Amino acid sequence: MKYADLIKRLSDLRALAFAAPDGERGGCMSSYDRASRYDPETDTYENWGANEDGSGCIRRLSDGSIVAFECEGPGVIWRVWSALPEQGHMRIYFDDAPEPAVDVPFIDWFEKQPGDVPPLNLPELSAKLSRGRNSFIPIPFSGRCRIELAPGWGMYYHFTYTRFPDGTPVPDYAERFGREGMIALAEADRRLYRRGETGRRADRAACRRLSPGETAQMLSLSGAGAIEECALRPRGLNAKALRTLVMRIYWDGRERPAVEAPLGDFFGGAPGYAHYRCLPMSMESERFSCRFFMPFENGCRVEIENMGGEEASVEMEFALARECPERGSLRFHAKWHRGYFGSLDRKRFAPGGDRWPDWPLLLVYGARGRFLGVHLHIVNEWERPAQRPSSWWYGAWDQKTVDWWWGEGDEKFFVDGEAFPSTFGTGSEDYIGYAWAAEPPFALFDSAFACMNAMPLDGNGHTSVSRFHVADAVPFTNRFEGFIEKYKEDEWSGGRCLYAATPYWMQEAGTDDGYPPVRRDDLLRGWTERDVPSASISSESGGCE
Repeated sequence: MKYADLIKRLSDLRALAFAAPDGERGGCMSSYDRASRYDPETDTYENWGANEDGSGCIRRLSDGSIVAFECEGPGVIWRVWSALPEQGHMRIYFDDAPEPAVDVPFIDWFEKQPGDVPPLNLPELSAKLSRGRNSFIPIPFSGRCRIELAPGWGMYYHFTYTRFPDGTPVPDYAERFGREGMIALAEADRRLYRRGETGRRADRAACRRLSPGETAQMLSLSGAGAIEECALRPRGLNAKALRTLVMRIYWDGRERPAVEAPLGDFFGGAPGYAHYRCLPMSMESERFSCRFFMPFENGCRVEIENMGGEEASVEMEFALARECPERGSLRFHAKWHRGYFGSLDRKRFAPGGDRWPDWPLLLVYGARGRFLGVHLHIVNEWERPAQRPSSWWYGAWDQKTVDWWWGEGDEKFFVDGEAFPSTFGTGSEDYIGYAWAAEPPFALFDSAFACMNAMPLDGNGHTSVSRFHVADAVPFTNRFEGFIEKYKEDEWSGGRCLYAATPYWMQEAGTDDGYPPVRRDDLLRGWTERDVPSASISSESGGCE
């Protein structure tokens, strides 16, 4: 394997449709608060909501440095993130070498090529998202890899990685700086910039007019094949229609759908239209698109149910694979929910329980697959205080007139029955890729792998965010439990904080995911007409013959 081959995984959506080899695992090492612990003797969690997440580490060294990442290879670090990288050095050691292969100020990792003078010129691979620094320039290692951060390095870090099965060949990191490696990085940056440009005409199209309560079939295929792109033409659809038109996709003749979500949420926007363009998904004024590769072996069916109170016209397009995928592929799943706990003991997740404040993003049991990411819609509203703040809308830091921020929650991914999560983050906004979000104003952004496409300037209202995993998709062999911390209750003093999640994942064919059907009452919970635009996306009305 060459470094250029590794880089191609950053944009390879087709590869996600096949199970990872035995022994491959993913994770994230971060600066989370080490006061959070698991006690195996009592099978309980201690200080599970601890929130001093800026400087936690694996261990501290005698010179004041910290060990932030340590892993036996073969493997690769896909993403490095920080909320405040500064001048203290990042040192990368491979195997037992006494000297680091990389020794640069941490801030330079996001702004310069090591050893070079001009600024880094790969804006898609090294994106700054509303104060958050992200680098998706891969760091491969065949043996041991250790990363140290020297005093003065800053605050907050994530190192998101994949550990490959023993014996997997990986390129030498030095290839990054060779001619082929640098060209491959430039080509990857260009591919990510052009995300969403398929250049394909639709192979199938359907337009259906649905009365309230009616279900219509948008696509029906037999045999083996794959959907390469599923798109919606949203003409004439307002925000309420995009929440109450529910799409279901059935693979291989199964009775239960693998996909069930409102059209707007499925395509990554809520409430209603919220522009963004990521690699697997996008929402633009004339076209919403999902480009995850979706194979099947014995037919597929796509249906839309109108769970609203008004007639609506739905126009969809589908681009199909030119050749049948290899046998043994996984099936694409996406399920909208407001906090599905399955068989988990809810009392442990309530205030006072040892698992509080964990809130479930995705629960999968008894099947192999890959976690591909999530769209989150947060309704976070409160009465504006009469007290005049000292700065901004509600004051800053500990001088706020209202404690309104929703996003302190860490992501925690338990894979294949882990007692302690192999991914443990430092904040909801950090997981998405931005930072310091509790201090407005809020900037909207999109990138290849993440977006915040809706948020009021002062945060009071509806928020829409997405994070997609491509090269860093998290494989599992029989179990995945993904959580994000939710500190605020649905109803809190002076306000409310409601979550709705649409996780995306691949799952073993012939298995169901256990999620219950979407309920209309849940769809419209927290819905207030004054908060949501009623106008359709386009002045052109939708209509079907």
